[in-house]
Amino acid sequence: MTLTTASTVIDVSIPTSSATGSPLTLPGLLTLPEPSRGLVLFAHGSGSSRSSPRNRHVAGVLHEAWIGTLLFDLLTEQEAADRMNVFDIGLLADRLGGAIAFVRSRETTAALPLGLFGASTGAAAALVAAAREPRVAAVVSRGGRPDMAGAALGRVRCPTLLIVGGRDEEVLSLNRLAFEALGGEKRLAVVPGATHLFEEPGTLEEAARLAAEWFAAHLHPRTPA
Repeated sequence: MTLTTASTVIDVSIPTSSATGSPLTLPGLLTLPEPSRGLVLFAHGSGSSRSSPRNRHVAGVLHEAWIGTLLFDLLTEQEAADRMNVFDIGLLADRLGGAIAFVRSRETTAALPLGLFGASTGAAAALVAAAREPRVAAVVSRGGRPDMAGAALGRVRCPTLLIVGGRDEEVLSLNRLAFEALGGEKRLAVVPGATHLFEEPGTLEEAARLAAEWFAAHLHPRTPA
């Protein structure tokens, strides 16, 4: 991830607990442009991690818009080896909630408006977390499965952008259904020619541009209702 904007980059450890209640930490990378107008937490999808080149590319575009990012692993390596955990939206949302609490506890990030960026199953976790946490100011899903957020969709009140590839037909259909159930301000953006991973030339760049514009427009401080 190349930084052309002056930024502070910090390796962090996010405290959480295992399914049995044992304490553990999740590694993350916190990047704060100087100055930062907001902070976006990334929730990756199945088979991915904080090292995802697609998420790191999007993060780099956000940095150019003076938006900080936290890329972190939602699961430990051992947990991720169990496919049931990868699709446990409640667990993923809990981990994301823990990351929100973590950045709220740090002096440098406590006051920054918060956004959530989710891909695949991470998008559902982001929406569940947003429904729980009224201080989340905006959500973006890229190639996500917002339908897996279930009843939480109707409780989301922050502006939400769903980005889907035009050739990702099954996921696009599921996003359209989820879009109808979403509460609050919302938009469904279809990137022509893109498949699920946005591997086609120019498609990931377009998704990143859309995400940066959404966050730049909507990252304003929110207070609990």
